[in-house]
Amino acid sequence: MRKIVISAVNLVEAGPLAILHDCLAYLSDLASKGEYHVIAIVHTKDKVNFPCIEYIETTWPKKRWINRLWYEYVSMKKISKAIGPVYLWFSLHDTSPSVIADRRAVYCHNAFPFYAWQLHDLVFAPKIVMFALFTKYIYRTNILRNNYVVVQQNWLRDAMQSFFGIPSNKLIVARPATADSALLKQSVSKKESTFSFIYAGSPNSHKNFEVLCKAVAILEQNKEPLNFKVYITVRGNENKYAKWLYQKWGKSDNIHFLGFLPKAVLSKYYECCHCLVFASKAESWGLPISEFANYNKYMILADLPYAHETAQGANQVAFFDPDDARQLARLMLACMQKNTTVFKPIAQHEINHPFTQSWTDMFELLLDDKITIKNKIK
Repeated sequence: MRKIVISAVNLVEAGPLAILHDCLAYLSDLASKGEYHVIAIVHTKDKVNFPCIEYIETTWPKKRWINRLWYEYVSMKKISKAIGPVYLWFSLHDTSPSVIADRRAVYCHNAFPFYAWQLHDLVFAPKIVMFALFTKYIYRTNILRNNYVVVQQNWLRDAMQSFFGIPSNKLIVARPATADSALLKQSVSKKESTFSFIYAGSPNSHKNFEVLCKAVAILEQNKEPLNFKVYITVRGNENKYAKWLYQKWGKSDNIHFLGFLPKAVLSKYYECCHCLVFASKAESWGLPISEFANYNKYMILADLPYAHETAQGANQVAFFDPDDARQLARLMLACMQKNTTVFKPIAQHEINHPFTQSWTDMFELLLDDKITIKNKIK
């Protein structure tokens, strides 16, 4: 029985945890057929406790970056020897551990190596600056020893190819699945009587909530009073950045600080709001864009490669410089005034292979018997 090892000790929340969840759900079914023995190295198995999978739990690597690096490049080699022989080792969290396996792959879902950080990030999120400065060098370690490197978008494939010299045929573009799009596009969305915008994201400085808050302040100075609401998924006490946002704009009658919203509640806001604003400066996908696109309503997005690619297929999209609050304010005003000429459909572009849209497709590539260890990236 061939062994598949999934290493994911760093995936504990949000999108990355969802990737781990979906991956193990697929492998649980695969393992139940008796051909593969699946072992998952995770932080806490309670969050992803699927049958037919053997779990190794460890919280130590998550406590400090030095712990994480030691575990990836020292401890995991010993673990791979103890588990062995391993047919496929698939790292789901960006780094390529030093392991012994016939086949190796890594899932790079972190866009921070290509993030153009600013001084204000040093104040509110110095860890993000450290990620931006050093992650690309951590990525480099062992990356060319993988048979495949998995990314979520074509622009990220191009960036990885350019920076690390990885051949394009070894870079898999694996887009996240978005469910019920056809059903939602056929439905009639509910809308508030007051024109409303929503920006859903974690309260981190790279999400750039301040550009939206500044745009609201500009609109509040309009000669004629404007009746609108802006919802943001920040409470105002989560961290230093969130506290700063609330201190500066918490008294605005137009900005509503909601805090984190469960998926079902967030969907209700998507149904009722007229327009999505998404201003993040670093994303490997931008899930709220693809979620909101299902409702076939206005979207105002940061003019960055990830947003252009995620918005493909959407019908009413406008882009703005994520550092230009005045441009964002003009687009928001155009949206409220139903000036639809500024919103355009975004064409869907074909993605070159290797390209997968399901875990089944991905593992058919990763487990392909025709590709032996001799075919690793040179």
